[in-house]
Amino acid sequence: MKSSKRKNFFMFLMAFLVAFFIVSLVGAMRSSFTKSGAAEIPVAEAFTPAVPVKVPVSFSDLAEQVKPAVVNISTTKTFRGQGGFGAPFGRTPSPFGDDFFDRFFGDMPRREFKQRSLGSGFIISSDGYIFTNNHVVEQADKIVVKISDGKEYDATVVGRDANTDLALIKIKANGSLPVVEIGDSDKVRVGEWVIAIGNPFGLEATVTAGIVSAKGRVIGAGPYDNFIQTDASINPGNSGGPLFNMEGKVIGINTAIVAQGQGIGFAIPINMAKTILNDLKTKGKVTRGWLGISVQDLTEDIAKNLNLKSRAGALVSDVFKGDPADKAGIKVGDIIIEINGKPVKDTQELLLTIAAYTVNEKISVRVIRDGKDINLRVAVAERKDGREAPATERTSGHFGISAQDITDQMGRQLGIPKESGVIVTDIEPGSAADEARIQPGDIIAQVNRVSIRSMAEYTREISKAAEGKGVTLLIKRGRSSFFVPLRIE
Repeated sequence: MKSSKRKNFFMFLMAFLVAFFIVSLVGAMRSSFTKSGAAEIPVAEAFTPAVPVKVPVSFSDLAEQVKPAVVNISTTKTFRGQGGFGAPFGRTPSPFGDDFFDRFFGDMPRREFKQRSLGSGFIISSDGYIFTNNHVVEQADKIVVKISDGKEYDATVVGRDANTDLALIKIKANGSLPVVEIGDSDKVRVGEWVIAIGNPFGLEATVTAGIVSAKGRVIGAGPYDNFIQTDASINPGNSGGPLFNMEGKVIGINTAIVAQGQGIGFAIPINMAKTILNDLKTKGKVTRGWLGISVQDLTEDIAKNLNLKSRAGALVSDVFKGDPADKAGIKVGDIIIEINGKPVKDTQELLLTIAAYTVNEKISVRVIRDGKDINLRVAVAERKDGREAPATERTSGHFGISAQDITDQMGRQLGIPKESGVIVTDIEPGSAADEARIQPGDIIAQVNRVSIRSMAEYTREISKAAEGKGVTLLIKRGRSSFFVPLRIE
C-alpha cells in the first residue's frame, strides 16, 4: 500500500517538473523574440478593428420616437367601364383581341368602379404638410390620412411631380401635429444602419431595419433617378414612407422595390425632396432648368479617339437651335466638365445639376473643345415636360459602313437639309459598325468632330480615321443624336 502511494507521488512530481520545464522554455523563447526587435502584441489589441463599428443595441427607442409622425394614406380612384363583363377595375383581356367586347357588347351601359389603395407618408410641418409618393395620390378622387393616434383627416394635393415621384399633400388638424426631423442625404454613407416605417400590405406602423446598400442608383424610373438602395424591407404600402438614420432623421422617401429580388429597396434622397418643396408649395408643380442640349457619357473608346485623359464630363451630341446653349455658343462635340465650378462626372450628374437652377439664372459652363478649355455664360431656361433634343454617289468600306449622299427627295421625306451629312445604306454583318448597332437610314453628321456635308467629305475623313483604326461618328437617328466610337483591329 505504501509502495503504491510512493509510486503515485513520484509520477505526480515528474509531471509537475516536465510542465514547469515547458512553461519556462516558452517564456524564454518569447522573451528572446521580443528582445530581437519584434513588438509583443496583446491578443485583444491584435484584433481591434481600425474603425470602431457602431451596432445599435436596440431600435425600440428610435422607433418609438419617430413613429408618431408617420401616417397611413388611403386613396379612392373612380374608373368607368362596362358592367356585366370583366374584372372590377377594367376589362379582362380577351383571347379574341382587345376590341372583342367593344364589337359585341359596345352598347352596354357603362358603370363606375372604385379602386382603393394604401400608401404611407410623413408629416413635415405641424400645420399639416405631408410628403408622400406621387403614384400614391395620382388621380385619386379622395385621400384620407390616418395619424398615429387613430384620427382620420381628408387630405388635398398641394403639388405633384411625376419626374421624381414626389407629392405634397395637406390635412387640417386641430392643434399641433408631430413632425419628423429632416436629415442630410448627401452625408449618408454606404453601410449605415437605417430603419423604414410604413404600412406594407396595409399593416400600419411597421418598422423594418437594414443598412444603406448603395447610393446614386439609376434604375430607369425617371429622368432624375438618384436612389438610395437599402436592404431594409420595403413592400407595397411602404411607398411614400420615411427612411430614417440612427439619429432619427429622415434621409430618404421609400418609393420602389425590385419584384424579382429580396432585400433590395429604393428611396428618394431627402435632399432632392427639399429642393423641390418650395415649388410644390407655391406652384403645385416643379420648375426645372434647361440648357437645350442632348448629351451622352464618354466611353473609353470615345475618350481615346478624342485624345482625352479622363472620361469625366458629358459629351454634347446635339444643340437646340435658339435655346440657351445655342445662344451661349455651346457646340456639338463640346465636353461639359464644370458647372459654376462644380465638376461634372457624367450626363446624369449634369441633368440633376442643371435642373436645380432657376429660370433666367446665369451660370458658368466650362467645356473642352478641340483640346482647349473654354468658359461660357449661359442663361438657364425652363424645361418643359416631354422636351428633348432633336435627335441624329454610294460607297462601301471602312468600318463596315455603306453610305451615300442625301438626295433632294430623301431630304424632303426625312425633313432635313441635303447638307446634314450622308445616309447609311447598308451595314456589313459582323463589322465594327454592326457591333455598334449603326443602322441603315442613320445620318452620319460628323467624322472625328469634322462636319460632313457630302460623300466626298465623308470619304476623305473616314479614310483618315481608318488609318488610325479608330473613329468617332456623330449619328442622327430620327429625333435623337449621339456619338458612336468604332475601332477595327
